[in-house]
Amino acid sequence: MLNWDDPLAGLTPRSNPPANTALTLDLETFVEPAPTPEPLATGARLDSIVPATGATGLENIEMGARRIQVDDKRIINCRADLNQLVPFKYQWAWQKYLDACANHWMPQEINMNADIALWKSADGLTPDERIIIKRNLGFFSTADSLVANNLVLAVYRHITNPECRQYLLRQAFEEALHTHAYQYVVESLGLDEGEVFNMYREVPAVARKAEWALPFTQYLADPYFKTGTPENDQKLLRELIAFYVIFEGIFFYVGFTQILSMGRRNKMTGTAEQFQYIMRDESMHMNFGIDVINQIKVENPHLWTDGFKVEMVQMIREAVDIETQYAYDTMPRGILGLNAPMFKEYLQFIANRRCAQIGLPEQYPGASNPFPWMSEVLDLKKEKNFFETRVTEYQTGGTLSWD
Repeated sequence: MLNWDDPLAGLTPRSNPPANTALTLDLETFVEPAPTPEPLATGARLDSIVPATGATGLENIEMGARRIQVDDKRIINCRADLNQLVPFKYQWAWQKYLDACANHWMPQEINMNADIALWKSADGLTPDERIIIKRNLGFFSTADSLVANNLVLAVYRHITNPECRQYLLRQAFEEALHTHAYQYVVESLGLDEGEVFNMYREVPAVARKAEWALPFTQYLADPYFKTGTPENDQKLLRELIAFYVIFEGIFFYVGFTQILSMGRRNKMTGTAEQFQYIMRDESMHMNFGIDVINQIKVENPHLWTDGFKVEMVQMIREAVDIETQYAYDTMPRGILGLNAPMFKEYLQFIANRRCAQIGLPEQYPGASNPFPWMSEVLDLKKEKNFFETRVTEYQTGGTLSWD
């Protein structure tokens, strides 16, 4: 049986835009393009172009070289051959990869017929409920793409452990799967695809969170950036905290709660089920990232300075303010038995948990959880009702033609 951990268990971001300011975000402005490499000269050795700290850790193929030992492995700055998965040093990373594979699902497995009928009904949903659906689809469709791009273009290159990389590959697939799920909901409901997927450029409440995250991948995605110095290693650690602890561990939770609350009231149940599986994936992503962060701290204690800890606390507190504002922007009048002040306390409660998970002091004494039912989300078993609600024409392996 899978053990789903309870999700409640430097670089200064750019200032937030004014509430009514439209933003234009351009990913290309953050990273200079890599120069065209010179062709490899005849007879040149492989180790002349792949340094010992390269992305593979393989300088050259040395016949008779000793086998990799467990103690050769490190989360960052490992100079051993990174192509060798075993022997495992971090069994927790491999187990999370296995758990993620066992949790495999696809968006088409969830029947959207009830959602379609409700959405098309003139009096099926209130205007405020429709805004919540569209705003969260707009934010999450961009957010998971940002996380996927960050993983593939930045984080993977600097995490120098093969079992951790194995999980990162699975996570990258799951981020693509989540974007697929949002597209599937948008298509099923007949929404304006351009409006939803471009919302982070048109709606300040959505843009604010996306803009906050962009600078944190700036250095790591630079092809000339390398870890190995305290300054650069702290940049990596800061970026991991920004994406795993804050972006996935705080910025997602207002939207998750809003959509799942609708499902609890028998509204948009297919959409809520999509989000239920996505939240379980994201909980695993977050807990994996926290394990990586804590392992880096153990192996590199010199990075966890008092000044750095103060900076991380400030970053988390700023994130709580941004996500609280998102709650006010998306539900100014209250809805579904929820209101923005409840979310303010919920986010403070979550932030206390996140701080404790990475060894920082709690910031909001006495904050409690107004939504204890959210923990039930992780108890959903994959077999719950797929055989009852699966779209009949959907198949997995059966979709492949071997002729």
